[in-house]
Amino acid sequence: MTPRHSRDMRPSRAVVPWRRALGRLLSRGSLQEEVDPRGEIAASPYCNPDLAPTSTAQRTWRLRDLAALWVAMAACVPTYMLASSLIDEGMNWWQAVLTIVLANLIVLVPMVLNGHAGTKYGIPFPVYCRPAFGMRGANVPALLRALVACGWFGIQAWIGGWAIYKILEMYLPSWQGLPAHAYFAINLPQFLCFLFFWAINLLVIYRGIDSIRLLLKIKAPLLIVLGLALLAWAYREAGGFGPMLEQPSQFEAGGPKAGGFWRFFFPALTANVGSWATLSLNIPDFTRYARSQRAQALGQALALPPAMGLFSFIGVAVTSGTIVIFGQAIWDPVELVARFDAPVVHVVALLGLCLATLATNIAANVVSPANDFANLWPRRISFRTGGLITGLVGIVMQPWKLVADPSVYIFKWLIAYSALLGAVGGVLIADYCLVRHTRLDVPGLYRAGGPYPTGIAGAFTFPPSSPWPSGSLPVCPGSSPPWRQCRSQPPGPACTTTRGSSASA
Repeated sequence: MTPRHSRDMRPSRAVVPWRRALGRLLSRGSLQEEVDPRGEIAASPYCNPDLAPTSTAQRTWRLRDLAALWVAMAACVPTYMLASSLIDEGMNWWQAVLTIVLANLIVLVPMVLNGHAGTKYGIPFPVYCRPAFGMRGANVPALLRALVACGWFGIQAWIGGWAIYKILEMYLPSWQGLPAHAYFAINLPQFLCFLFFWAINLLVIYRGIDSIRLLLKIKAPLLIVLGLALLAWAYREAGGFGPMLEQPSQFEAGGPKAGGFWRFFFPALTANVGSWATLSLNIPDFTRYARSQRAQALGQALALPPAMGLFSFIGVAVTSGTIVIFGQAIWDPVELVARFDAPVVHVVALLGLCLATLATNIAANVVSPANDFANLWPRRISFRTGGLITGLVGIVMQPWKLVADPSVYIFKWLIAYSALLGAVGGVLIADYCLVRHTRLDVPGLYRAGGPYPTGIAGAFTFPPSSPWPSGSLPVCPGSSPPWRQCRSQPPGPACTTTRGSSASA
């Protein structure tokens, strides 16, 4: 019998009924188990061991591992502060948290649909792009995704280094008087702390995907415990959750923004969808290690929205308590930790903040560009080399300058640039689910002259259609590059970077 992988996988004209498509999506089985094409494609110039389909032995991620992935990525400084801008603009606490949960339910849909290909065929994101964009054309969306991730990698690495610096500065007050470098705009200890945290990221990547999985499994339960402990402390010290949870919405009748809720709600919802929108593109980089479709679909569904809701609520509730405890709202967890006197609190908080930033940064901002750069020249660039390239680009971008003026790079260019990639997700889902009905020729994904075009495919074609360029047009007006010079002063606490922004893109 002809293996299902080697059948003619030309797109079918018929549209699969939605019930049959849903059944295929949640099927426990994996076509990759029926035939292992890696021996056939090993010599291909479009393949290396990191881009090759995962074997059955490599598929070790269970439902709990995929859930731990999302709990770990949600437990980070940006999520803690995510509701702050919504409350500042007039929402009450439950409206802000509900908006965040709803946004993550929406982004869960492309996450599961794109993740299906990773589990079914064991392929990473750049290989997943090949049927829709062509063997070489796949480098275009892959590199665009990589450049976004490089920007966020540098920013998150700076946040981690900044947390280390602020804790050490309390015990080494002489650092406060050190002059900043005339060009780099930071002092030597700040740069060394950043470089130290940067090196930890690269070390984990060097050790491979199994070390990332272990890191995520450690971080997920630990950050839940630390978050709930911080919540309990705020409740006890403030004698309750404080005034912020009692604060009414400004959009209510008689409020300063009465009648304007829906005008604010939909843009706010869209912005929160964008928090993980680009990660929904490269989710095959993780689901390729899942043991079944059930594990990847339910693991993500059970973890992503609840975890984002929980940690954003903790941020709101603890900040509300700080109004009573310290007389002001302290959204930035690094600044909050600095208010404590006990050294043991500083140590635990430092480890928690660094672990939170480390795991999120590696999973969201290093795994994808490492594979994307490897796809550019598979015979010369490995996953580890791609990770090193990501790290070097992150340093060259001088993230401390970028976060010093986030209105230019982060909020105007990087987020708009990330939104442009949303059209890529639409092309991939339409091609994989609707046109090809989730059927791919795996050996053909690595073979020149196979069933998929070697050059640039239909996603760019004029005519008959151009789904990616046309889908990108609505966001182009806001995606001008950040030519304006950033301020040369050293950045403040992490809230200067992440308040109202995304942990990754």
